[in-house]
Amino acid sequence: MASHSDTLVVFFGATAGANGGKLGSDEREIILLVWQIVDLHEKKVGKLQRCLVKPDTLELTDQCKEETGLTLDDIIKAEPLDKVVQQFQQSVSSELKCLGRNSYTLCVNSPLVIRQALHPEASKKNLVLPECFFSFVDVRKEFHKCCPNAGPVQKLELSSMLEYVGLPAVSEQLMGVREVRSMVQLTVRILAEPYNHKFSCVETVKYKFDSGTCSKTEPVDSETVIRARGLPWQSSDQDIARFFKGLSIAKGGVALCLNAQGRRNGEALVRFINSEHRDLALERHKHHMGSRYIEVYKATGEEFLKIAGGTSNEVAQFLSKENQVIIRMRGLPFTATPQEVLSFLGPESPVTDGTEGLLFVKYPDGRPTGDAFVLFSCEEYAQNALKKHKQILGKRYIELFRSTAAEVQQVLNRYMSTPLISTLPPSPIVPVPVLATPPFLPAASSTRDCVRLRGLPYTAGIEDILEFMGEHTVDIKPHGVHMVLNQQGRPSGDAFIQMKSSDKAFMVAQKCHKKTMKDRYVEVFQCSTEEMSIVLMGGTLNRSGLSPPPCKLPCLSPPTAYAAFPTPPAILSEAALYQPPLLAAPRPPQTTAHSTAHTLAYYPPHPHLYMNMNMNYTAYYPSPPVSPSTVSYFAAPPGAVAAAVAAQPHPAAATASPVLPQPGALVRMQGLPYNTGVKDILSFFQGYQYAPDEYSGMVQMSEQARSLIQPKEWLCL
Repeated sequence: MASHSDTLVVFFGATAGANGGKLGSDEREIILLVWQIVDLHEKKVGKLQRCLVKPDTLELTDQCKEETGLTLDDIIKAEPLDKVVQQFQQSVSSELKCLGRNSYTLCVNSPLVIRQALHPEASKKNLVLPECFFSFVDVRKEFHKCCPNAGPVQKLELSSMLEYVGLPAVSEQLMGVREVRSMVQLTVRILAEPYNHKFSCVETVKYKFDSGTCSKTEPVDSETVIRARGLPWQSSDQDIARFFKGLSIAKGGVALCLNAQGRRNGEALVRFINSEHRDLALERHKHHMGSRYIEVYKATGEEFLKIAGGTSNEVAQFLSKENQVIIRMRGLPFTATPQEVLSFLGPESPVTDGTEGLLFVKYPDGRPTGDAFVLFSCEEYAQNALKKHKQILGKRYIELFRSTAAEVQQVLNRYMSTPLISTLPPSPIVPVPVLATPPFLPAASSTRDCVRLRGLPYTAGIEDILEFMGEHTVDIKPHGVHMVLNQQGRPSGDAFIQMKSSDKAFMVAQKCHKKTMKDRYVEVFQCSTEEMSIVLMGGTLNRSGLSPPPCKLPCLSPPTAYAAFPTPPAILSEAALYQPPLLAAPRPPQTTAHSTAHTLAYYPPHPHLYMNMNMNYTAYYPSPPVSPSTVSYFAAPPGAVAAAVAAQPHPAAATASPVLPQPGALVRMQGLPYNTGVKDILSFFQGYQYAPDEYSGMVQMSEQARSLIQPKEWLCL
């Protein structure tokens, strides 16, 4: 029998939009329910029931009107879904009592009415469906089991199945009634001789999502994984499971994705129990979660394991406790102890198993990161804990967020995995030259003879700036226009202009401020050379004052193997300055030709760049939201630069080990995320490898403009 039931309730539903094979794909509400009881023992049939349902949105598509024959006047008088569900229960219970039966199972022609229409709509309306709607049998699968030669399940239609068993098609014209009577006749037929079929393939709908862990060695079928895009960043795994209500997600099958900065990027990978449920999930493409529509695409098992897979025994043990609510704490003092965290959460939100329900996130060397995960046994305790959001522990306020098992795996993987880029061996103490400021960029001073242009159109070129300056163009110093580019090498909307005097700069700021360029007003501020230099080095200049670049921030530990040494002013040759593009594969040493025909100057790092080379250890970690993260870097002696410096007399370098020319330029980066790849590093340095002719092609300029800008001024904020 069907899950030990003694009756079947043949069930059919239709929506206000697409029906048939596309039922539920357009999020339209149910407007029609039809059912009829079949006694499996006596082979008797009950009374056919047909109920209209009033949707919240009173609108019917033309296709729906044509197929169902219903109009708005018909459904506007009907009861809402919750009332119709109650009528269904009362009607079925009454008939079962008359038949002397105790239990029943729904029988449908397709799982769409249950999985794609009824459960998603009930979830959105916060309706609690009766238990009978969480299990059903599919008449097509039962028929295929009874008559395997009839064809594949996906191609079975009611008319073809009736024809196969020798029954005529039902002539009823009314939609719903026709389908239910056809299913009833087919059911009674295969219950009788010579088939004597027993309904046993009962499908179930999960009541809730089961969290869990996934090992990196676990095989994951790519035909069961989807990628959901456009999720609110506050979404938890339970929210995503609710979006896919009616479909069965594998245990621990929701993995929220994080971007390179550790923020949730609005995507998630979801793993279903089989390909059938995955295909139904794809039909929910552009369905809504609240006011946002969610895009659903195919994904691979490899992508899922990359996000959700883990190998840490500590994480596996922490997540081994099932049906727990996970909360993430961010901003903990580095000296915080488990007892202090438990006291902070208080007795109203007890942690599962006390200190065993706490997981502190640490760096590979054991230093705390300020993050921790906490387990709670029920939603009530978790809600009490979330009320502590931004309360003080010690001298820090603590942020609390909902989290998932997959996020725990990702965070631990980011911190504890082996770096993809091996650490360079210790370098000997080598005098690193500090290049003097070129003639066209005077030494930093407090003289306010510069102006800053903010809010430039991204398409603006040098010609546009000169036109914007108007009569003040004659007061610009040679090489005095400095376009500021972002980390991707694109215009940032800012520029600095060096004027011949502070008076000229003041006049420009007064007359050109909020003047229009290409339908945008541009702000013009007077500033000093020192402020300009700091901003060009990566600092910020705003109404709150001047913030130094990362290279001037204090470091956690003093410099060790590297130091700064004064060096006489030096202007390098073109060949020494413009190295060949960085290659992923090593190259044999090459002889660098030094051109003495003419020299080119560029913006060198100021002495303070080399003073704090041992930068703060910075790691990327997820938390919604996340603190700004930076990647620090400093230069080791490149081949051509080192050769040029070695050719000049210098007393401090005379006793040091000779610096041999090396192929290309070497830059050492500290604080990289552990999952950094070669492509990420090449993308980070994008914009530093343009030749002068390429620069001229990107920024359109005339000969007059060319004299005001140096072709290698690629500066990143």
